[in-house]
Amino acid sequence: MSNASPNTPLKRLAWLKCQRYFVERANQDAKSELGWDEREAQKYLAWMHHLALTILALWFVTQTKIEWAEQYARDPSLLQQFEVDVLPALSTANVRALLRAVMPLPQLTSTGARAQVTKHLVNRTRSRKSRMKGRHRGP
Repeated sequence: MSNASPNTPLKRLAWLKCQRYFVERANQDAKSELGWDEREAQKYLAWMHHLALTILALWFVTQTKIEWAEQYARDPSLLQQFEVDVLPALSTANVRALLRAVMPLPQLTSTGARAQVTKHLVNRTRSRKSRMKGRHRGP
């Protein structure tokens, strides 16, 4: 089933199907690995900023995958060892694991954690107060 014209060659349809797989794979990686599914923007501009950061992260991951494949050739004996035709490529989760290994997050002290939570609560209170300002006008 397709919305392509009936005279579209089967080879072309197969190629398009393969391209769709990679688009869907990129969307799934953006959601599961890069935080695209965590968007909570209330304004269009905030949504666009989140989208731009997600795209940049995915671009970085793709560039890392390409450079990894160029710099670290796969051992052909692994194909025979695992009895497969193709070895898997570096995944987005692999790139994230590599980044976590070389860029560990700083450990928070209890004082630092309390400061972050306090700052978040203050900002949220200010935001709520600002949003509610226009809603509760008297007669």
